[in-house]
Amino acid sequence: MMDENMFGNTMWAGHWLWMLVIAIVVVIPVWRLCQRAGYPGWLGVLILIPMVNLALLYFIAFADWPANKTGAQNE
Repeated sequence: MMDENMFGNTMWAGHWLWMLVIAIVVVIPVWRLCQRAGYPGWLGVLILIPMVNLALLYFIAFADWPANKTGAQNE
């Protein structure tokens, strides 16, 4: 019975599209934040992993930023 639902495939495709948009909207700012702090930008991808995202947030908030130590320009 559930396979005969006319909205089943459409909602599935829309779900993944929505998740991709949210991932892009979240990862790009965190990527830039990591770069400005002096850490590799790819750490921003970790924001997509549950519980790791909280650890990353606390790490960025309370760690000594390498960019501050080297006197790098924050662009």
